[in-house]
Amino acid sequence: MPIPTEAEFLQRVDGLLPALRARRDGTNENRRVDPDTIRDFHEAGIFRILQPKRWGGYEMHPSVFFETLIRISSACPSTGWVLGVVGVHQWQIALFPDEAQREVWGDDARTIASSSYMPVAKVQVVDGGYRVSGRWGFSSGSEHCQWALLGGFVPTAPDVRVPDMRTFLIPRSDYRLEDTWHTAGLEGTGSCDLVIDDCFVPEHRTHKFADGFRCKNPGNAVNDAPVYHLPFGQIFVRSVSTGAIGMLQGAIEQFQATIAERVSRADGQKGTEDPKAQLALANAICTLEEVKLVLFRNLSELMDAAEQGGGLSVERRVQFRYESARAVTKSKAAVDQMIEASGSGWFFRENPLQRFFRDIHAAGAHYANQVEKPGQNMGRVLSGQSTTDYFI
Repeated sequence: MPIPTEAEFLQRVDGLLPALRARRDGTNENRRVDPDTIRDFHEAGIFRILQPKRWGGYEMHPSVFFETLIRISSACPSTGWVLGVVGVHQWQIALFPDEAQREVWGDDARTIASSSYMPVAKVQVVDGGYRVSGRWGFSSGSEHCQWALLGGFVPTAPDVRVPDMRTFLIPRSDYRLEDTWHTAGLEGTGSCDLVIDDCFVPEHRTHKFADGFRCKNPGNAVNDAPVYHLPFGQIFVRSVSTGAIGMLQGAIEQFQATIAERVSRADGQKGTEDPKAQLALANAICTLEEVKLVLFRNLSELMDAAEQGGGLSVERRVQFRYESARAVTKSKAAVDQMIEASGSGWFFRENPLQRFFRDIHAAGAHYANQVEKPGQNMGRVLSGQSTTDYFI
């Protein structure tokens, strides 16, 4: 399959949006992304954006991935969320040793993986690798995936002060899924629990968070394009925050349609003439432009540094981390303002606007989207102290 230009690819994405909107209610009712959507994503090359060329991927600039995520989230928030956390794994798997990449993609380059990075693995060091067991929650899109990326700490010697947090790459045959996903927001993500009673994970199927922080990963021996020299934390946090930007975009589109049809039963005022609605719409559109400008500026700066063979300062990286979370907070506030200006009709479940309201608040609950700690850490670093966050 030839690699499309950015414009050609985004045209493909736009062609998928009507079907995603049509499937949105069913996706939420069934609590998982429609299998037809996953098939459409494969056929359109959506999962190939960040995958290495040597495995049939497009190896594109990350801005293409995140623009795609915004557009798809605007049509169906749950589908966009799954794309964010599953699609980014093609990038992380490229950071693993070549042997692990061959195990995942050697027979089928369309293979995809879910994840849960919460570091709850019970890990025992054994010859050649580790014995792993545990239960992980929130593994979005897991029913559609053949592998999983799971978090845990490897035991270290008593005198080692820095913890060794890793991602363990595990095949579907070594874990089971338990359907615990009954939620008020992002209902269609199918974020099941993932359970391992006991399995062996060879050393080459682990990825050190420290390597991701230093941008020196085993996979760089075979995948040396600049996109694979980006900080792991910077790409991961955006995979769960950028969907909120798309949800804001979708909410704006729905709000405009709502006020265009609305006539107050109390005083006969048209929705488009309501000053409160006008202000909410203006604020939402300006917020959308602001968070998108910051997102794509940061991605360009990250890629420029990678292409030049250098890296960003810690001060810049902690700011980017904070700005990723702030995009969610700002987007939520803009959606909330539109909700308040839309009248009592938004309470009805069939009203599409409340879908975006519930989903963007669910997105905001993700640990990586909380603003307090990254904001405090940025202020700490700018005050001359060391960073306490290495997920940058």
